[in-house]
Amino acid sequence: MENYHPDECLVNTALAPIIGKWKVLILLHIDYHTTLRFNELRRAIPDITQRVLTAHLRELEQEHLIERRVFGEGRPKVEYSLSEHGKTLQPILRQLHAWGKAHHAYLAAQQQK
Repeated sequence: MENYHPDECLVNTALAPIIGKWKVLILLHIDYHTTLRFNELRRAIPDITQRVLTAHLRELEQEHLIERRVFGEGRPKVEYSLSEHGKTLQPILRQLHAWGKAHHAYLAAQQQK
């Protein structure tokens, strides 16, 4: 990691758009499935409320991490996918997943001591 001074660190800037109880999970599901509709996301994350899912999707869209596409007339079909900018998070999220898995195993080993 390059040298940085803690006062100039942008980790909080990097984390701010994805911090929230469900945002990372939303991003991971959209990444895994490439494109998801609203109700598909609700089924994939059953504990999330419609209100919270709507709010998080709007925030992720405002941060340019996901794209919202509307198709059709009358009752439109809405799909969500990662934006090109959002795709830059893929290796970071995968690395965090790997670290989380290793950390979980580490904690389990510590409990057995």
